[in-house]
Amino acid sequence: MKEKLRRFFDRLQELEGLLSQPELLADKEAYRNLTREHSYLLALKEASFDYDRLQSDLEENQRLLSEDSDEEMRQLLKEDILEIQQKLPEAKARLEFLLVPPDPNDDRNTIVEIRAGTGGEEAALFVGDCARMYKNFATAKRWNFEGLSATASEMGGFKEYIFVLSGAGVYREMRYEAGTHRVQRVPATETQGRVHTSTVTVAVLMEPDPQEKIAISESDISIETYRASGAGGQHVNVTDSAVRIRHILTGTVVTCQDERSQHKNKEKALRILSARVQEKIAREQQKKEADLRSSQVGSGGRPEKIRTYNFPQNRVTEHRIPLTWHDLDRIIEGEALQKVISALVAHFYEQKLVQ
Repeated sequence: MKEKLRRFFDRLQELEGLLSQPELLADKEAYRNLTREHSYLLALKEASFDYDRLQSDLEENQRLLSEDSDEEMRQLLKEDILEIQQKLPEAKARLEFLLVPPDPNDDRNTIVEIRAGTGGEEAALFVGDCARMYKNFATAKRWNFEGLSATASEMGGFKEYIFVLSGAGVYREMRYEAGTHRVQRVPATETQGRVHTSTVTVAVLMEPDPQEKIAISESDISIETYRASGAGGQHVNVTDSAVRIRHILTGTVVTCQDERSQHKNKEKALRILSARVQEKIAREQQKKEADLRSSQVGSGGRPEKIRTYNFPQNRVTEHRIPLTWHDLDRIIEGEALQKVISALVAHFYEQKLVQ
């Protein structure tokens, strides 16, 4: 980790030199990319400093505790050590999270769909709890939360709750929330105090960007020219002005012979082809997202769980890592959700490196 941090900090120093050059302001795209990278590396440096400071304070307090015989001072040192030990895991998780390099999709608007699985009304109530958890988390992250759709249940919960989040790093942090979330608690209607187990399913999808344009390169298409047929004057029989373009990847074919000029026919055909390919890719993407949603959420059955929220023990267990935290009350309110998400981002990045 230290070697990786050293390389990042060397790059930070290099960026500070580049950003001080006046001529860079003329290239807005380059300036925007460099300032984004600089902001990321600065946050990484601050997280590293905080983690190192906590570790240093812990070591110093432990040394003083071993040397000091004054009971009152020893008690203060023990309290300080306990406080630092509680802060260290979150500081480490944040540092590991930031060590994951940025991805082009990190800031993509993200649609989150939460649906009740097994457990009836209790599952529907937990849908509402999860929606509130993510909304509070979004507020703390200064993300925009926009409700899209909600289907209420009879007892005040939701059979389904769909919203979109937008802001810096939204998809980066939310993508691993997808799956079956299991809750264990005593329902309000339970008269004998028995713990019930219910589930909700969470699907996380990147929102399609309406500004995205399909770029079609010459290597993606095959072009045929031929003599136009039909009305239009003598030229239709003597010049190869008509154009037929085939998009190799999708098999989409467009022909155009309206213009006398082969160049103009090609230009028109490419415009039509671009529109058709974009529509086809959008349809396939919708199917892919439906398949992704199905693979993410499964059937909502209890064995498919990715995370368990145990209310009687105030415990949250993330089964994919696996890790356990004993502050469910803070996690379910969104206050301490960051450490769960940070641990997941770091874990799956390490898995990707291994693969």
